[in-house]
Amino acid sequence: MSIRAAKASEAEHLARFINMAADDLPLHFWKQSVGPDGDPWDYGRERAARETGNFSFRNAWLAEAEGEVAACLLGYAADPDPAPIDPDTPPIFVPLLELEALAPGSWYLNVLATYTQHRGKGLGSALLAKAESIAREGGHRIISLIAEDTHQDALRLYRAKGYQEIARRPVVKGDWQVDASEWILFVKPV
Repeated sequence: MSIRAAKASEAEHLARFINMAADDLPLHFWKQSVGPDGDPWDYGRERAARETGNFSFRNAWLAEAEGEVAACLLGYAADPDPAPIDPDTPPIFVPLLELEALAPGSWYLNVLATYTQHRGKGLGSALLAKAESIAREGGHRIISLIAEDTHQDALRLYRAKGYQEIARRPVVKGDWQVDASEWILFVKPV
């Protein structure tokens, strides 16, 4: 297994991992963004291939196993002084923004995802260690992440690696089809 920085040419993988980590919430947003005639996956790939922005490939690392891309880590520095939530923010995103604001200045691990066929091989643990290293190197004292209450394997991993739950918010579903009922904010000193 090896971990390396992602490339813009790997936007397909990144879009898949970003969507996988949040149970199709990104795809739901991309569909709304492009409308009925657009391709939501194209939109997701374009966002991942950008040079800037939180979901840029510049903020992503990929783990390879057995000669292929197997897992992804995407994260960035959280705002040290979060602004109030814009009243025009879609309600589905408000709980996430509220939780992010509770860990100002942390290194925010936004995506940790592994393709199904590569799960159970230690990739999540290796990527968490990489995230903690990136956070320390960037001068952050805390790493934060948000998980859904239905992601039991991920929740076990985070707790086993020393992440502490500090807050929860209800999932706002609207027309997004998901089983989760709560978002959970975890933090860990690094």
